[in-house]
Amino acid sequence: MGSTPRRGDTRQRIQDVALELFAEHGYEKTSLREIAERLEVTKAALYYHFKTKEDIVHSLFQDLGRPMDELIAWGEQQPRTLETKQELLRRYSAAMDIGEPLMRFMQENQATVRELSIGQIFKNRMLAMSALVRDPEAPLVDQVRSITALFSMHARMFALQTVEGDPEDKRKAVLEVALDLMKQAHEPSAHG
Repeated sequence: MGSTPRRGDTRQRIQDVALELFAEHGYEKTSLREIAERLEVTKAALYYHFKTKEDIVHSLFQDLGRPMDELIAWGEQQPRTLETKQELLRRYSAAMDIGEPLMRFMQENQATVRELSIGQIFKNRMLAMSALVRDPEAPLVDQVRSITALFSMHARMFALQTVEGDPEDKRKAVLEVALDLMKQAHEPSAHG
C-alpha cells in the first residue's frame, strides 16, 4: 500500500505542512505564521485548530500514534504465542508506515521531544511493545532476540538509508529478519 499522504480535513493538512516545515527548518525555527503562509490560510484560521506549535506536535503524537496504541491493546488480549508475536511485528511494520514522519521528527528534534515530554509517551509505547514480545522466563539471549526483533524494525528508517534499494523491498527485508529473530527466540534453546 505504501504511505499515501493523508487527505481531507484542515487539521490533517496543518499537521502535514507543519511536519514538512519542521523537517526543512527545524522545530525551533518554524513559526505558526510560516505554517499558515504555506497553507495559504490566515493565522486566525490556523489558531482555530491549534494555539501553539506544541499543540500541533501533541496532536501528531495522538493521531499518528493511535495505530500503536490500538496494536498494544490488541496484543494485550492475545495469548503470548510465537504466532501472536510475529503478527505484532507485521502490524508494527504497518503502523510504522503511518508513524514514519513522526519518527523522523523525533530523531531530528531530540531536545524538543524531551522538552515537550512526548519522548515519555513514545518510551511508554515501546516499553509496552517490548513487554508483549519478550518472555521474562526465557533465557536472556532469547529475550535479547525478541527485543532486537522489535527494534530492528526501526533500522529501515535510519540505518538503511545508505543501503541501495526500493523502500518496499527494504521494509519486507527488515520484517523478514525481525520475524526470523522472533522464531529463533522461540526455538527450544541449544544454549541452555
